[in-house]
Amino acid sequence: MGKPQSKFSIHTTKYRADGSVGEVGPAQAAPQHSPTHSDAVTSVAALKPDLCVSGAGDKSVAVCSWRSGAVLQRFTGHQREVTKVTSAPGSSRVFSASRDKTAMMWELQGTPGPSQCFAAHELVVTGLAASPDASQLCTGSRDNTVCKWDTETGQCLRRVITFRNLVTHLCWVPGEPYVIQSSEDKTVRLWDLRQLEVAHSFPAKQHIQTCCDVSPDGRLCLSTSSGTAGEGCEATLWDLRQTGSHVCEYKGHFQTTTSGVFLPWGPVLTPSIATASLDGTVKVWDRDTAACLATLYLDGAGPLSSLAACDSSTLLCATSNSGIHVLQLCDGVEPMLEPVAVF
Repeated sequence: MGKPQSKFSIHTTKYRADGSVGEVGPAQAAPQHSPTHSDAVTSVAALKPDLCVSGAGDKSVAVCSWRSGAVLQRFTGHQREVTKVTSAPGSSRVFSASRDKTAMMWELQGTPGPSQCFAAHELVVTGLAASPDASQLCTGSRDNTVCKWDTETGQCLRRVITFRNLVTHLCWVPGEPYVIQSSEDKTVRLWDLRQLEVAHSFPAKQHIQTCCDVSPDGRLCLSTSSGTAGEGCEATLWDLRQTGSHVCEYKGHFQTTTSGVFLPWGPVLTPSIATASLDGTVKVWDRDTAACLATLYLDGAGPLSSLAACDSSTLLCATSNSGIHVLQLCDGVEPMLEPVAVF
């Protein structure tokens, strides 16, 4: 790991209860460690304890300590850009998807090569969700298909084609045999993996749904929207128990919202979510009131591609130009996001 350097200019903004905006100004630049990847980071996911997995345009998958920025393992095998990474809680396996039309499984503390390759899609793999015990994998693609896999054998157990269903993201519902899926057809779907069939489709939005996440208790779903000039660009909260209209929307980004995550419950804030956008900002929102609690602008980072929640106060943000940023959510009269490190 190289010598930390302060390089990127970062600005924070506070949103007051009355809706007015207080500009805090430039925050102290975060220490920059040696970059984990040599190209744009496309996806990041949290591992426990204090680890994360990331994928990038350099075709590699890396496991790092997000506290020190040290690269602990690097996996290679994809032939094109890695599009998604994910992990299985309580498992020693991580998974990746790629523009090379495959998904791969990697073993922590294993060899640099994949332990399994999953190939059944005809276009880029854009969705990836693993069961909690890592025994099953669900993948989705721009070829309108969703596949269910046995990770031990690498066998595709079922493959379903849905007209116009260009998959953008997949997320496993904790404790349930269900997967949430977002799509370019502006729809969020709930898949029952027992037969790999759509159990429910939520009412279509006005814009492409770019990403999705599920709350830790499995009750709520979050999806994010494309958009421009402030039109669209919102995140939407859905209730998985009452599959009617959305619960609320979070509006404030000015370009496509690329990622949204639930923050684990903790002592810092009331239940909250975080979003990232092509406009270069990360926002934290009160989950229930939709009030924007804090905004951080990562100047020079370029479009933001992915968020991961490590704990109730720590976020990882994957960027196009400046690697992975570690962000700390600080409590106070007015909560704020502060940069901790870049790697």
